[in-house]
Amino acid sequence: MSEDLKHLSMVVIGHIDAGKSTTTGHLIYKCGGIEQRTMEEYEKEAKELGKESFKYAWVLDNLKAERERGITIDISLWKFKTKKYQYTIIDAPGHRDFIKNMITGTSQADVALLVIDASQRGFEAGISKDGQTREHALLAYTLGVKQMIVAINKMDDSSVKYDQGRFLEVKEEVAAYLKKVGYKPMKIPFIPVSGWEGDNMIEKSANMPWYDGPCLLEALDNTLPPKRLIDKPLRLPIQDVYKIGG
Repeated sequence: MSEDLKHLSMVVIGHIDAGKSTTTGHLIYKCGGIEQRTMEEYEKEAKELGKESFKYAWVLDNLKAERERGITIDISLWKFKTKKYQYTIIDAPGHRDFIKNMITGTSQADVALLVIDASQRGFEAGISKDGQTREHALLAYTLGVKQMIVAINKMDDSSVKYDQGRFLEVKEEVAAYLKKVGYKPMKIPFIPVSGWEGDNMIEKSANMPWYDGPCLLEALDNTLPPKRLIDKPLRLPIQDVYKIGG
């Protein structure tokens, strides 16, 4: 780890199929965290399985079952650097069946990246009472993750087409819920992105000239390192307990 860079942990949360692993994998690739040759191998493997759109997700989804089903099951860790920080990314599963793994990942984070699917029906499914968007945001706040970045993803989708109106509609509803949870929306950057195309990831996108806020990488550099409570008693998250007889 670079001595001149402070370390932060970021958990990536959100509803299943919001594009969390794809967005995170593409960000790591753009920041130089993975070699071009390795990325080409992922692309080849994904194409052979008829899952070409999962090539960035496979940076983080290493389990065979994850790749076959196209979902994240276990948490995965990856490191990359920005100008100010050394980040450990914790990619958390969005599927309801693996919420225990999501809690484990979130309990270790300093900042949360909430990924929202902006597509028609995709957003509505995620924000509904049966979706995971609300539950993940509430758990993040409850577990003490007070800094959040919201990436409104899939702006390239055919039902969105980089539309400012759709972005504002999604932002308004998400901000209202985050305020109920306890976050202060005025302090949260809401960034329209495309995890697949790379829009607004490390530089401003020409496809959204109406957006004048920070890109995702800038927002990561704008976060503040939390005070480490090294003088307090040790807090150790326990995910499971096993009894082994004999």
